[in-house]
Amino acid sequence: MRNLFYILFFFPAILFLNACQQKGSLTDRETNFNSGWKFIRADIPEAENPEFDDSAWRTLVLPHDFSMEDLPEKEGVKQIGPFSEESEGGISTGHVVGGTAWYRKHFTLDKTDEGKIIKILFDGVYMNTDVWLNGYHLGNHPYGYTAFSFDLTEKLRPVGEENVLAVQVKNEGQNSRWYSGSGIYRNVTLLKTNPVYVDLWGIFVRTKTVSPEMATIAVDVNLMNESSENKTVTLKMEFRDPDGKYVTHFEDEKELAAEQKYTFEQEFGLPDYRLWSIENPELYTLVVQLVDGKKVIDVVTETFGIRTIEFSAEKGFLLNGENVLLKGGCLHHDNGPLGSAAFDAAEFRRVKTMKENGFNAIRSAHNPPSKAFLDACDQLGVLVMDEAFDMWQVPKKPQDYHLYFDEWWEKDLESMVLRARNHPSVIIWSVGNEIKERADSSGLEIFKNLREKVLELDDTRPVTQAICGFWETPGRPWEDSEPAFAQMDVHGYNYQWQQYESDHEKFPERIIIGTESFPMEAFENWQMVEKHPYVIGDFVWTGMDYFGESGIGSSKPDDEDIPFLPPWPWFNAHCGDISVLGYKKPQMYFRDVVWRNSQLEILVHAPIPEGRKEIISNWGWPNEMKSWSWEGHEGTPLQVSVYTRCDEVRLELNGEVIGIRPVMEETKLTARFDVPYQPGELVAVVLKNGEEVARQVLKTAGKPVRLKITAERERVTASFNDLAYFNIEVLDENGLLVPHAEIPVEFTIDGVGTLQAVGNGNPTGMKSFQQPHVLTYRGKCQVIVRSSDQPGEISVAAKSQGLESGTARVDVNN
Repeated sequence: MRNLFYILFFFPAILFLNACQQKGSLTDRETNFNSGWKFIRADIPEAENPEFDDSAWRTLVLPHDFSMEDLPEKEGVKQIGPFSEESEGGISTGHVVGGTAWYRKHFTLDKTDEGKIIKILFDGVYMNTDVWLNGYHLGNHPYGYTAFSFDLTEKLRPVGEENVLAVQVKNEGQNSRWYSGSGIYRNVTLLKTNPVYVDLWGIFVRTKTVSPEMATIAVDVNLMNESSENKTVTLKMEFRDPDGKYVTHFEDEKELAAEQKYTFEQEFGLPDYRLWSIENPELYTLVVQLVDGKKVIDVVTETFGIRTIEFSAEKGFLLNGENVLLKGGCLHHDNGPLGSAAFDAAEFRRVKTMKENGFNAIRSAHNPPSKAFLDACDQLGVLVMDEAFDMWQVPKKPQDYHLYFDEWWEKDLESMVLRARNHPSVIIWSVGNEIKERADSSGLEIFKNLREKVLELDDTRPVTQAICGFWETPGRPWEDSEPAFAQMDVHGYNYQWQQYESDHEKFPERIIIGTESFPMEAFENWQMVEKHPYVIGDFVWTGMDYFGESGIGSSKPDDEDIPFLPPWPWFNAHCGDISVLGYKKPQMYFRDVVWRNSQLEILVHAPIPEGRKEIISNWGWPNEMKSWSWEGHEGTPLQVSVYTRCDEVRLELNGEVIGIRPVMEETKLTARFDVPYQPGELVAVVLKNGEEVARQVLKTAGKPVRLKITAERERVTASFNDLAYFNIEVLDENGLLVPHAEIPVEFTIDGVGTLQAVGNGNPTGMKSFQQPHVLTYRGKCQVIVRSSDQPGEISVAAKSQGLESGTARVDVNN
């Protein structure tokens, strides 16, 4: 390995450059392969045969998640939309159905492809995928979250003749603890290269030295010569700054023996460089060309960002030499009503939503994310803990990845690291989450092997795993985790903030990161981060809601006998700070105050029946709303919580002072009041040293009068991978949100778009996500429209009987 870690993982002279491979336009190296797939949700014999008649199958454009599709009616079986009581995953996967399905694609190469190496690259397929070309079995890929490729060259038919690619997907049994989705849910790319080419993920960029004037960049390029002849080629590299201006270049002749692979390393000086950071995610461009004589035979264009990272118990985490506290959220991979379909626009929106709500870091729980997701993190300035596995050899579900771990862990780690190692957003590798054998001899040996493999591929980032208490072996002491922690570079703690200070006393060199935490302990966890440099951040479970682990964040009255994970019709985990539609939930408002992004927030608890109390899951939050509209509960005392870092809160109702409460750390930044409900205006005023700092008002809403529909973007791209999001609100005559409105809304879509999904965020509101109608939940709903590849306009009208309709439009441009 080239750049060995210092003992405390201090890398002030190591910079990281993002590589997001783009299409090399001079050689048409990469072709989007998402369109024109035939699909059937069934296990069809001999569907791999190229002569098989698939004319009756549905034609679709990827990405695609068939577990989100409506199920046909089945006599005697309870089914709603994609949900079924026959779901093998049940509560864990949100009561959806997997199964076996087939995809087939017919394609023909043209004259310009003759003599080229042709490969197919899948960014992710869930799961246990088998691929055939023209009836020849190319291979199997079990893991549903890593990218993989197959070489098609030897099995292709001559130029001008039709080829058939067949893909069988098997999402069978109980194989996941959360909603996984099913099918080819990420992008597919056809790679076309000459026999001499830059290998897939074959460029690795890093910085050797840094000075105020210059960054010295080292670039490794892996070249392949698959021809039967020795070749002399010219390797050219050109750097461009974030504005697209030329910086420097290099070229040199390289001798390549036949049927061999070579790695070439070259250093560059980049003067007056601009750093990639959270606030200014500056991205450079590197263009790599291979030239044979006067002919360009390969082009790879990559974007990258320059930045330094340093981890130590004394200084914490430094980005570009400045201390950064990681305001983190764990995210599963689904996109709410879209299921797991990783549309570029949806992945970008999810990262953007997290950033806009104050998060600066995301943990990809518990698997590698899509390339589009990492690209978005690079572009928006969000840090990433990239995670590989949820289990090793010991299962958490009978048919999960443990069946394949021994054979596949090395290949899957290679895929994760090689694809992502040049993204500036990625700062930590995680190789496991709450692994059952983590502290046993077998687990210690496995982690050692995993870490060594990661560092063989990328020695510029620390390696961790997320460790929890021994929930699987009650009574086993926390101290038994010490051998596992001793192997790590940074140390992941799940739900263990109470251990931070005592562990630091025993292990002062330990760099602690809260890899999971409960929403209701946001204040305690953040206190630890702000107080101790050796605690570098906190990742809440979770940043956004997700499907599966149904109701893990639920609350209930104490007289209801509901299990830990509530049954049907719960399908949403409901533990996120942000809803699946992208709206703030109550705990996000509290976190805004904890993170000092807001001076105050006021929330009101829903009425609790007299004599009852609320039982809240560890991952839950009290049933609060940002609302003073509680018709039918006049005179009922309601609990009002005001969150602030100021000294005092004064609460007023309709101009009368209800009371004044002090706010201290001991009260967890909270002042609570019991207020008999009456309509009007509830006002919270926060004071510091007796002076008003801020105020917030909640007004009682009237009856629903109209629908307001708002497009999140003014224009989208004429691409099947772009989406237009439209948010609908139920408003009263004064334009106030009617927060308890649950009314049916119908949609009409015109123009160059098609309905992709509808949603409302209701964790128990089982329904179809594919029909043009939905009930509002807490006064809101959402419709997502997929763009076509033609320019024009998308118009969406929202209608509900008795209410004024709403219309919104989006331009679609090339």
